[in-house]
Amino acid sequence: MEVMELRQLKYFVAVADELHFGRAAARLHMTQPPLTVAVRKLEDELGVPLFERTTRSVSLTAAGRMFRQRVGAVLDDLDAAVSDLGDVAAGTAGRLRIGFVSSASYSVLPRGLQAFQLLRPRIQLEPQSLTSAEQVTLLLEGELDVGILRDPLAVPGLSATLLEGEDLVAVLPAGDPLAAEAIVGPGSFHGKPVVLFPFELMPGFVSAVMSWLRGAQAVPRIVQSVVHQETVLGLVAAGVGASILPASVARFHMPGVVARPLLGSPRTELYAVEGQRSHPSSSLLIESLRDSR
Repeated sequence: MEVMELRQLKYFVAVADELHFGRAAARLHMTQPPLTVAVRKLEDELGVPLFERTTRSVSLTAAGRMFRQRVGAVLDDLDAAVSDLGDVAAGTAGRLRIGFVSSASYSVLPRGLQAFQLLRPRIQLEPQSLTSAEQVTLLLEGELDVGILRDPLAVPGLSATLLEGEDLVAVLPAGDPLAAEAIVGPGSFHGKPVVLFPFELMPGFVSAVMSWLRGAQAVPRIVQSVVHQETVLGLVAAGVGASILPASVARFHMPGVVARPLLGSPRTELYAVEGQRSHPSSSLLIESLRDSR
């Protein structure tokens, strides 16, 4: 059997709906003879009569009624696919892949995603918690549309938009003597057991922390390197060591953990980062994230 053409199916549907070749031809903006030939060719290819014809009427055969139902569904799906294709290209439908550092889930992420979803309800959001370095790799490979990174280093091919800045704070076990201090200086961390992110996965943030410590030539004792802020808090609560995290960590309310300001108010910044082949709605997402502060 030869491959049927889309044009043939549309011709068949028009005749099946009108049950009159003349009216179907007018609906299709063509003359009747080529329409009659096309329908006959379709029947020959299928090896099944679709219409019963007399000099006075045209009606569907049982096979024709079944074929009309099935073909109609196919054409409707095709029309919907074409429409959706345009919506995806315009950025009003499809999916948006978002990476974020765990600390963003306590600040811009929840309200920002909610605001964006109200504006683009047909876009499926696919957020995933990733370190800054992991996001940079996926952005460069085109596997992420937008990344939410903390203190990112400049990378050719990626553009960054500042979302918010906040102070860093000392995160201490509740029983730590420093928890009684109003402000913690960098010298207090010299030789102190500290839980921190791995430099290779959060290079910008770790550099900001170490820069503040170097101001007092303080050298902490890194006892654990973990990738998620929640894990850091758990280890601090267990008394493994102290840490330095963004001030928004206080929203987590981890029992047994105390946050104290740092001398000199060192800062950390959260950025939205996108690659050169950005999603059509990336800019709207970034705007929603900025407005959610």
